[in-house]
Amino acid sequence: MSARALVTGGAGFIGSTLVDRLLAEGCAVDVVDDLSTGSLANLADARANADHDFSFHRLDIRAPALPELIEHRRPEVIFHLAAQADVRVSVARPVFDAEVNILGTLNVLEGARRAGARKVVFAASGGTLYGESDKLPLRESAEQRPLSPYGVSKKAAIDYLVAYRELHGLESTSLALANIYGPRQDPHGEAGVVAIFAGLLLDGQPCKIYGDGQQTRDFVYVDDVVDAFSRAATRGDGLLINVGTGAETSVNELYSVMAALVGVDAPPRHEPERPGELRRSALDPGRAGVQLGWKPWTALDEGAGAVLRWFRDRKSAAG
Repeated sequence: MSARALVTGGAGFIGSTLVDRLLAEGCAVDVVDDLSTGSLANLADARANADHDFSFHRLDIRAPALPELIEHRRPEVIFHLAAQADVRVSVARPVFDAEVNILGTLNVLEGARRAGARKVVFAASGGTLYGESDKLPLRESAEQRPLSPYGVSKKAAIDYLVAYRELHGLESTSLALANIYGPRQDPHGEAGVVAIFAGLLLDGQPCKIYGDGQQTRDFVYVDDVVDAFSRAATRGDGLLINVGTGAETSVNELYSVMAALVGVDAPPRHEPERPGELRRSALDPGRAGVQLGWKPWTALDEGAGAVLRWFRDRKSAAG
């Protein structure tokens, strides 16, 4: 696409990678981020290039000033990635989770409506939206049974997107994302096991695996995910679309791949299983192929290698 876009959460790991992609495509880009989890360092390239039509706005998506800002900037497409994204925080602080993920999303939608935006592309959570199931990989027609306040808040946001499409003609696509990994991911976060393993392996520290390590996830590389967001700007109207590989990878398998890349032969340390953790997860990307012309192309060893190189480069730069 080549238009004016606004990215909420654009200083985050996924958001900043999307910003770089949009700028490379010739878009004018506004980023809204309160920097609670994102970092301006992730936007260094975007801010350094004088040829880019780029603006950064430090603002919480719950702020009353947000709809006014969106109306003033008049984006054609809004990519809504800002969220409270920690399942454990949502369990401990469900009201806070709902304020950010439901009321914050409503604030974004009101801004989109007032600005006359054409479309909102929403980052939904495939891992929490559908809940536990033995029928994998999951299709979009699967029953939605979120088992955490975070999953519930993301489901509610999708329902609001549907309502705004019917009431105001605001187009939307919700992307149900699998487990995303890649450069810039926070190794101290809750969700980024690839980043966590990378940081520990390069520091020569033992990696912890909770439970037996046979729990599975659908790991999809960030550049592949960003490609899906870009395509969804002009396709997939009104749909929920899975963005994943369709393949299950156990945490044990992930550790083996990454340890081999680093040349570590020490086994991981197993800790007690964490309550409430999904046992298995994988998303069928078939609809994304049909509706977006999208498919994942980055193999796990290739993507994990890129993450390790990024962390190694950061360590070298830091001395």
